[in-house]
Amino acid sequence: MKLSGGTKVHELLTAHPFLEEFLAAYDPKFEMLKNRMARATIGRVATLRTAAGIASIDLGRLLEDVASEIEKQTGERPEVDRAAMAPGSTREQRLQMLREIIADLHAGGDLEDAKKRFSETVEDVEPSEIAAMEEELIRSGLPVSEVQRLCDVHVGAFRQALDEHSEVRAEPGHPVHTYIAANKVITELANELAAVAREVERGGDETDKLRQALPIIEQLRGIENHYQRKENQLFPVLERHDVTGPSQVMWGVHDQIRGELRAVRAAAEKRDAKTFATTATALARDLVEMVYKEEKILFPMALEAISEQEWAEIRRGEDELGYVLAKPAAGWSGRDAAETKRGPSAEGVLELSTGKLSPDQLNLILTHLPVDISFIDEDDTVRFYSEGPERIFPRSPAVIGRKVQKCHPPKSVNVVQEILDSFRARKQDVAEFWIQLEGKFIHIRYFAVRDKAGAYRGCLEVSQDVTGIRSLDGERRLLQWETGEA
Repeated sequence: MKLSGGTKVHELLTAHPFLEEFLAAYDPKFEMLKNRMARATIGRVATLRTAAGIASIDLGRLLEDVASEIEKQTGERPEVDRAAMAPGSTREQRLQMLREIIADLHAGGDLEDAKKRFSETVEDVEPSEIAAMEEELIRSGLPVSEVQRLCDVHVGAFRQALDEHSEVRAEPGHPVHTYIAANKVITELANELAAVAREVERGGDETDKLRQALPIIEQLRGIENHYQRKENQLFPVLERHDVTGPSQVMWGVHDQIRGELRAVRAAAEKRDAKTFATTATALARDLVEMVYKEEKILFPMALEAISEQEWAEIRRGEDELGYVLAKPAAGWSGRDAAETKRGPSAEGVLELSTGKLSPDQLNLILTHLPVDISFIDEDDTVRFYSEGPERIFPRSPAVIGRKVQKCHPPKSVNVVQEILDSFRARKQDVAEFWIQLEGKFIHIRYFAVRDKAGAYRGCLEVSQDVTGIRSLDGERRLLQWETGEA
């Protein structure tokens, strides 16, 4: 094997397994190669040039040291590409080249010229460099929407280099394996949608063709779950590693695709053939482009940055969100990452099932809820009530520790007892009422509180003034608030 900057790490370790320990000891940043999942994914993509850049070491020195270790272990020294020994560009220099190319594109430069410059100045681009470039553009003041607009241009300029990377692989049950399985479904549906759009453009029985599109569009609604899992599980973990550019840009593209899907659905339902043909073609293209960006940029970068324990955390969270387009092919909790165990919390911090809060933070949350809540335990003893700025029903500290039956007038005690008894007997889980009170419409609900085993642990009373809510009409979106529109 001839050693060069383009030698794949995976191929090198396959030929010389002893180099795993050598490289791990050579630089701390190579420790990840001992992780089987990282070797099977990032190792297939990364080259020795990439490795040298990650560790900020001279490529020529790395090649010579690897060759010496192979000679030490096998008695034969592999040939080293002497051209690689010449001083090359550092990772930061390559990143600066990418910035200059993108800056020219932003100023209206020619895409073909950008591709040519790229191939001349940067031999192989890694997903992490694309991510760093996007983040740098955002930090330098370029709006996220502009980076999003340029995203297709970025990928177009770098597609040839990205195409040369091996396919990302992950074992069944790993979140990336499930994402890729869903992408196959998305690609098939996008192709089907594009085919219908072509048929509609050719004319003929447009009504029948548009009717054929509706089941495809319905299945494509599953991208909402696919994108939500990325937005709520994958992106937050990437942000822990200061990888924010891709998530900001991709979220914007997600919303663009969501809007396109709504437009396609509306055109199909209205039998608007012309609009459907245009919007469906654009949607199909954007769906396939997003699949490409995920599998060539996002997933390789994520596999490089995220630990196996964090992937196990992502898998548990995605299980809660559920799956639509493709379900996990197997159970998976990570080879090195069993169920995350909660360690001792910092002093004064409460460990909750979905986060950590100080008592002060928890109290602030409860006092700012737009509802009144009271909690009684399984023995009918009042344990808590919230104290918001505008309580509906008066409460005082003296009620804490009191039996709930004594907190109601005699005429309603029997009803309260019946509700609690029905909760205990598992006959009911909710009881709700609504009353008119001093010109307000008050909604009152009682919820049975049960533990994971289903045992009754108490009752939660929730009261809310819904007078204003009942008068709402139409819609008011978040962006409308920002622009001051009603």
